[in-house]
Amino acid sequence: MPQSIENGPEHVAIIMDGNGRWAQKRGRPRLFGHHAGAKRVREIVEACPEHGVKYLTIFAFSTENWKRTQSEVAGLMSLFRRYIQRETRELVEKGVCVRFIGDRRQLDPKLQKLMDNLEYLTKDNTLVNLTIALNYGGRDEVARAIKKLAQDVAGGDLDPETVDESTLTRYLDTHVLPDPDLVIRTSGEARISNFLLWQSAYSEYEFIETLWPDFTRDVFAETLAKYGTRERRFGAVLT
Repeated sequence: MPQSIENGPEHVAIIMDGNGRWAQKRGRPRLFGHHAGAKRVREIVEACPEHGVKYLTIFAFSTENWKRTQSEVAGLMSLFRRYIQRETRELVEKGVCVRFIGDRRQLDPKLQKLMDNLEYLTKDNTLVNLTIALNYGGRDEVARAIKKLAQDVAGGDLDPETVDESTLTRYLDTHVLPDPDLVIRTSGEARISNFLLWQSAYSEYEFIETLWPDFTRDVFAETLAKYGTRERRFGAVLT
């Protein structure tokens, strides 16, 4: 079994890009690629303990993805429902704690119920913390957090003079998670696409050419090994 990487990341976040292009290269519809990508998630979750990764956050559906065709959006929502139904037992038995971040209000009530149930069933698991960003956008998250903070100030529950960076962090969807050490984006695109904007201020980034359905355990291990060679300074000069 592979060993934990020395100085490896505790929290890895992944922008899972390239499903559609992977399918189109094979002459198949985009949803075929999304189904292949969903299967890849299980493999990467299972690989996390082998490398000392305690937290995995994946970008499943952004607030901007509603702009896609109606058929693709409907297909993705159906895929999310089936994924949760199919994987719940495995996630519970394997010790994976699942959380969802993002604005759930726009999602189908049946999907919301499945999400709530999966979170409840896995809440005491500790082997891997899997966070799924669904209808998530970094700017939207910060805006929602500021709205809640402002309401507490207006209600007299929060002194505005005490507000600092740590205050806002407590209002974010990710308030129970450490910031990501490493953010990976697959498919060769070199942008962050509104993902974990606040949390990734000092994250390391890896933009790799591999399309998400081809992101195997070996590619994951190679990417984590690259991280292990980096010197993280957090703005300081190390002597």
